[in-house]
Amino acid sequence: MIDKELLEILACPSCKADVVLDEPSARIVCTACGLRYPIRDGIPVMLIDEAEQGPPPRKL
Repeated sequence: MIDKELLEILACPSCKADVVLDEPSARIVCTACGLRYPIRDGIPVMLIDEAEQGPPPRKL
């Protein structure tokens, strides 16, 4: 769905933290603030206005 190399260079536009791919929901999720960015036609939409607030990230 999303190229691994692209995912490695993307960062959350809100807090600048790393992001991970959530394939089942077709979203890119911030590991720090939990914002969830949609993927449309295979393109990540990394706009804060398009993001949804997800559950807080779990602490490991």
